[in-house]
Amino acid sequence: MNVCVIGTGYVGLVSGVCFSDIGNRVTCVDLDENKINNLNNGIVPIYEPGLKELVIKNTNEERLFFTTDLKAGMDDADIIIIAVGTPEKESGEADLRFVEAVAKSIGENLSDYKVIVTKSTVPVGTNRRVKSIISEYCGHEDFDVASNPEFLREGSAIYDTMNMERAIIGVESQKAGDLLTKLHEPFDTTVMVTDIETAEMIKYASNAFLATKISFINEIANICEKLNANVMDVAKGMGLDDRIGEKFLSAGIGYGGSCFPKDTKALIQISGEVEHDFSLLKSVIEVNNKQQQRLIEKALNRFDRLEGKNVALLGLAFKPNTDDMREAASIVISEELVKHGANIKGFDPIAKDTAKKVLPSEVMIAESIDEAIQDADIIMILTDWQEIKDLDLNKVAALPGKPVIFDGRNCFSLDYVGQFDLEYHSIGRPSLVE
Repeated sequence: MNVCVIGTGYVGLVSGVCFSDIGNRVTCVDLDENKINNLNNGIVPIYEPGLKELVIKNTNEERLFFTTDLKAGMDDADIIIIAVGTPEKESGEADLRFVEAVAKSIGENLSDYKVIVTKSTVPVGTNRRVKSIISEYCGHEDFDVASNPEFLREGSAIYDTMNMERAIIGVESQKAGDLLTKLHEPFDTTVMVTDIETAEMIKYASNAFLATKISFINEIANICEKLNANVMDVAKGMGLDDRIGEKFLSAGIGYGGSCFPKDTKALIQISGEVEHDFSLLKSVIEVNNKQQQRLIEKALNRFDRLEGKNVALLGLAFKPNTDDMREAASIVISEELVKHGANIKGFDPIAKDTAKKVLPSEVMIAESIDEAIQDADIIMILTDWQEIKDLDLNKVAALPGKPVIFDGRNCFSLDYVGQFDLEYHSIGRPSLVE
């Protein structure tokens, strides 16, 4: 099958690469000539485990192509996938400028039947708008539009695609449904075919529910701290109930990234447009915003003042195995530390360069954990990279300043930390004080 993917951002690039790896001929199109040139030379613009290797493999085997020429990408395609960004506006709603611009370009170049699929996360009704725009510019309706939302986790996106739990396909014709079902057959996944609006809504509902689980367990964690209970054991006990499940019950300093913050706000906007007050989801967002401040609150309770304190931030990306800094807790926390007059060194195994672009200029970026913690009075763990989870606490305890650890991701068991001469504060668990 011939597939054209428009947009080589996170979703577009991962999807295009995986579709090519299962045997399709895939052409990825992007306006950014520099990015396309780099991809043709095996240089990948984002960090995602396994992605670079698959780009090189499928390019060499002539199944994967990159171009800035939309018409050339579309001409032989059976399926055209729209995977451009839908950034958040100030109001919280999704900005559809790029989707609409692509729809116009598709219409101007559409000469025969294609299935045009929106994989970008878009508000309910967007695909109808895409169909209208394409029809306006191509002058005919010999095409189908469809919704096929992605459910990828950054840091494991290749695995999630190749082992997808389900493929949601929203269509308005049997022909389009059959073609997209055939595209997904090699993944050996559950295919659910719905109407277009339902498929669009499934994406938002899924992310909103997962965000709700995270905020819920963080609220439980805050109560546990006051009751001297252990939230990790509480979550484990809850997760043994198969109606609840253990996933997304890890207490910490909140969610970030490109999906949950943007999609929860967009769903509130969508609800408002149909005069529904989604009060539960508003609370989820409020809880998450407060949770990102928890380590600052703990440090102030412990030290009273942070002025002049040397603070090491371990982990800057919003989650491990990615260099994505969008809505990362490190941004909020470092900004607050700067306001309080702290001296800050940050470390991340992968996100050093992206972090420099968004963190306050006062934050020094260290090349290693050892450099970051060398003179620290305070260590704040913000991302649970394996390298950070493997931190030698004996080495920390031997530092001259004997820094106090504030673990925002509960990387260490209390029994393990208790073996060392350290003061340790985590989320939703009793503190260990020397």
